[in-house]
Amino acid sequence: MTRGVVFSEAGVPPAVEEITLEGPVGREVLVRVEACGLCHTDVHVVETGGWGMELPILLGHEGAGVVEEVGPEVTFVAPGDRVVVAWRAPCGTCPSCSRGDPRRCSSNLRAKRRAHRTDGALLTPVLRCGTLADRAVVHEACAVKVPRELPVEQAALLACGFSTGAGAALWTTPVQVGATVAVIGCGGVGLAVVQGAKLAGASRIVAVDVAAEKLELARVFGATDVVDATAGDPVGQVRDLTRGVDFAFSAVGAPEALAQAVRMCAYAGWATLVGIPPGGGRLDVDLYREVFAPKVGIAVTHGGDTIPQEDFPFLAQAALDGRVDLARFVSRTIGLDEAPDALETVGRDGIRTVVMF
Repeated sequence: MTRGVVFSEAGVPPAVEEITLEGPVGREVLVRVEACGLCHTDVHVVETGGWGMELPILLGHEGAGVVEEVGPEVTFVAPGDRVVVAWRAPCGTCPSCSRGDPRRCSSNLRAKRRAHRTDGALLTPVLRCGTLADRAVVHEACAVKVPRELPVEQAALLACGFSTGAGAALWTTPVQVGATVAVIGCGGVGLAVVQGAKLAGASRIVAVDVAAEKLELARVFGATDVVDATAGDPVGQVRDLTRGVDFAFSAVGAPEALAQAVRMCAYAGWATLVGIPPGGGRLDVDLYREVFAPKVGIAVTHGGDTIPQEDFPFLAQAALDGRVDLARFVSRTIGLDEAPDALETVGRDGIRTVVMF
């Protein structure tokens, strides 16, 4: 028997429940979860009544732990390996993968649903993970080995929040050495964009937010300039500092933030949407004057467009080498029983809260 955070029905808060897991078969892996970050995506699942997924739902997708058991066809990992659980792993067969572009994979490898409530109801794991539980069954390609020297509460953040932000700057629209960058929204993902842009060698990183404390954190993580969006038009402030940036990242999903990112760009710049937008949102930009004439590209990232088996070890080593600072991203650690209440304060209570098992 294991325990996990289950979202049962719309309007009913998630709760810790006892669940059962089937053992791994084929290329599946059973991971004993040691840490799981609380991510806004889980909050989004609750706020939208399931985000289109079949209820009941097993929450959590930012986990790390130790491989406990493997299916007979597994070759990537072995029992005892420290792993980060990735929510996406390129399938190798979709049109993008077939043309050699796995970062744009339109399908992802996954294990079958193996978790059940005690009444037998099949649980849907969030983003094929379900790591707000002390054990999870995932596809072997989603179990990524990382060095044990990296504290597990830091390793867990590679699974989503950190890799999403850093990956946007490293792999979705790769920031070039010496480029100028603007980051709109300095929550956990936005701060990870700052770290990714710094790691890529950006010459100037302008952080934009409405909260002074977030702007101060952005400076700590590598921003060279900050813009208080309450002090006037943020687009004008960014352009006054830079005459337009080469890369602008919207780490919030609000359509107006992406429109601002477009307007912050210099000629041939890139505006990248990182945050999840609301359903029905519309982008209000002058297509000729603000996109075509200045040749601004618009891109979207899904989770940093990572290839986890390559990118997570790279980011883990960067953390061990001191080139990125994962330790500061962990604001506090809690136990599993505290997780349902803590989900209600995600984004308002430090950078990242991590559940420790």
